[in-house]
Amino acid sequence: MKRAIGSVALLGALVFASPCPGEQRGVLAPQAKVEKLAGDFAFTEGPAADANGNVYFTDQPNDRICRWSTDGKLSTFLKPCGRSNGLYFDRKGNLLACADEKNQLWSIDPAGKATVLVKDYAGKLLNGPNDLWIRPDGGVYFTDPFYKRRYWKRGPSEQDAQCVYYLAPDRKRLIRVADGLRQPNGLVGTPDGKTLYVADIRGGKTYAYAIQPDGALTGRKLFCKMGSDGMTIDAEGNVYLTGRGVTVFDKAGKKVQNIPVPERWTANVCFGGADFRTLFITASKGLYAVRTRVRGVR
Repeated sequence: MKRAIGSVALLGALVFASPCPGEQRGVLAPQAKVEKLAGDFAFTEGPAADANGNVYFTDQPNDRICRWSTDGKLSTFLKPCGRSNGLYFDRKGNLLACADEKNQLWSIDPAGKATVLVKDYAGKLLNGPNDLWIRPDGGVYFTDPFYKRRYWKRGPSEQDAQCVYYLAPDRKRLIRVADGLRQPNGLVGTPDGKTLYVADIRGGKTYAYAIQPDGALTGRKLFCKMGSDGMTIDAEGNVYLTGRGVTVFDKAGKKVQNIPVPERWTANVCFGGADFRTLFITASKGLYAVRTRVRGVR
């Protein structure tokens, strides 16, 4: 039976999480538990919250985008959805999606109509856009790792590297902004638009880059020795990485807390709910949530 905790309807207590030894406090609310909201998905990915805190996420193998409302109701927003993976809302309320089926970047309006923003780079198919973040002025960063899909009707990778790209606010200029990564995956930026974190999941590291006005990335620095599938950030500057549960690092790259999740793999995270103090977690066959003492970045 459903019960309401904060602004989110939850199902059954599952897992407690504790701060790392020596830490005064972690990021979770007192006595907070990771709880399961919904299950029986094929593989959940790409959570993103709209301006009201409703959370959209993908059931990627089933080619659908689902919606978990602030009053705890699950529905299907769009099916088919181009095998979407990573999602992120722009300031106009459009949902940008890494549409993996044809290796494209889409913009989906509130009615579900999709527009292709990016279909190739230098006349060649992208590897497969995976995750994205939109900076304050509307510029879009996205990762392009190569994960061969069974549903692709294409040959091997046409790109010579797995990189990070930047799409300018005018939606016309697309440039490579980071290479030298084995397999970039999750990424997230700071709300001031000055720093971009990029996870090299195969390299087992996450880097911090300085964002330049023209979209370029400079001054790459090692942030932590952990890769990640998806990422988010809170109002205190803590960065949340995924894989085996959710691992939280402060803005200096020091590990703060690990939040266990009872699934074989945790793919991605975002903040949502009416007050943006609930961490939503897409993990394999389930959607999970936990209340936090910190607020997410809208």
